[in-house]
Amino acid sequence: MGAIESVTTTPLILHAEQFETTDVASAAQILLAHVHSGEVAAEGGDAMRTILTYTASVIVAVGFAWMLLAAMFVKGAEITARSVIPWAVAGFVATGLAPAFGLAPELPGAYAAELELRQIWWVGTAVATALGLAAIFFGRHVVWSIVGVGLIVLPHMIGAPHPDDMGSPVPAELAAQFVSASLVVQALMWVVPAVIAGFAIERMRPAAA
Repeated sequence: MGAIESVTTTPLILHAEQFETTDVASAAQILLAHVHSGEVAAEGGDAMRTILTYTASVIVAVGFAWMLLAAMFVKGAEITARSVIPWAVAGFVATGLAPAFGLAPELPGAYAAELELRQIWWVGTAVATALGLAAIFFGRHVVWSIVGVGLIVLPHMIGAPHPDDMGSPVPAELAAQFVSASLVVQALMWVVPAVIAGFAIERMRPAAA
């Protein structure tokens, strides 16, 4: 996962950091220089930053897998390399895709509302989406499905916090690329460790029997 980040999100972050202390005109000049030279925004990275990124990726991915396995254990679901995939996708939808509709992943230098307000909305959206998905897929009556849809939609009806001034020195193309790359990486961070864990449990089960 760290290797994937090294060629997707990390270069974009390093590139965006160049725009944090520049005005729009200077930012445009930097962008044109990179386009004409064909450079990839990987300069500025060092070994320590790479190590910290890899370490954080491992911790987050393992944490995702443990939460997923715990939820499956509580539900009494069979844990296999195949059965964990729908659960992992649901985890990604709740913590990645659904919040991104209101608060997309942001690069350094992007204008944003207060961090505390964004964190509260993100947590509320993730919890509401997870409960909504559980109500839809595990509810035994159509009423639960309606409640589930309502929970999923509710945070977006309330609306995510945004700054009054919607602008940024970071080029829109760079920001859009970062959003898509971040969501793909997060999806993989849910699915890949979950499949590995499910496969490992399958392999251990016969030995323990």
